[in-house]
Amino acid sequence: MTQAQLGLVCITASTEVRYRALTRKRLLAHDEQAQRKLLEDLYRDNIQTLDSALRYCEATGIRLYRMPSSIFPFADEPIGREVLEGFAATLGRSGRRAIERGTRLVMHPEQFVVLNSDSEGVVANSIKILQMHADIMDLLDQPRTPWALLEIHGGKADRADALVERIARLPDGIRCRIGLENDEYAYSAEEIHDICMRAGVPMVFDAHHHVVHEDLDSYEHPSVEAMLRKARETWNVPGHQLVHISNGRSSFNDRQHADLIVTMPSSYRMAPWIEIEAKLKEEAIRGLDGWEARFG
Repeated sequence: MTQAQLGLVCITASTEVRYRALTRKRLLAHDEQAQRKLLEDLYRDNIQTLDSALRYCEATGIRLYRMPSSIFPFADEPIGREVLEGFAATLGRSGRRAIERGTRLVMHPEQFVVLNSDSEGVVANSIKILQMHADIMDLLDQPRTPWALLEIHGGKADRADALVERIARLPDGIRCRIGLENDEYAYSAEEIHDICMRAGVPMVFDAHHHVVHEDLDSYEHPSVEAMLRKARETWNVPGHQLVHISNGRSSFNDRQHADLIVTMPSSYRMAPWIEIEAKLKEEAIRGLDGWEARFG
């Protein structure tokens, strides 16, 4: 069995990988020419940080990197999109290098993405945000497949039909990359699996969300392995299956993430790609060296 690849989420616990940010208030305090200069400088710096993150992953043997959703602030606005397109050649080189070195790039758009909202305005804004993420993946020369996954949650509860319908109408750059993750409250793993099967998109199984939703007391509950296997059915390339892991901060069922991973489902030995959602980032990944022999 191939060893699972562990993924770094956004930044390092050290200061080695840090991105710049920009508030709307600060941007709008300037005229258009100054706004462009602010965005150009920020985007240039954040591309350099992305390259540093990829070099860090390469040096430490990490083959999965989740880029920050906010890596290019305001790139969903016309001015930001135009500025970002000016970096197309640089971004293309960065993305192609990741592919050549075997580093997988994914993104997890923020919680404001609710495709099945009953508000058309919220749906339109959600598609706008997703399009920005798809544009970033395109500029990075990433494939229009779930290899370059855009992970989102199910959104508004009890609106599975609306979610399936809206996924079907998404532009190709989004639809071909999108995947759905189970959460603690609105959509169980079983419900998300059903939606993924209907929509023809992959399921990202999160074992911690599952145990919180079902109020389980162990990652060894039979449903954890069962859902891991069912989620794999939704991936056209099973070897690209991606899952999440985190531990509760104050207790096993605490939805808040702990600093490290001290408990791992033994069934995750069969998961090819695992995003490590822990506060101490690379330290948590280092702490999982040889985990297959220690857990379960």
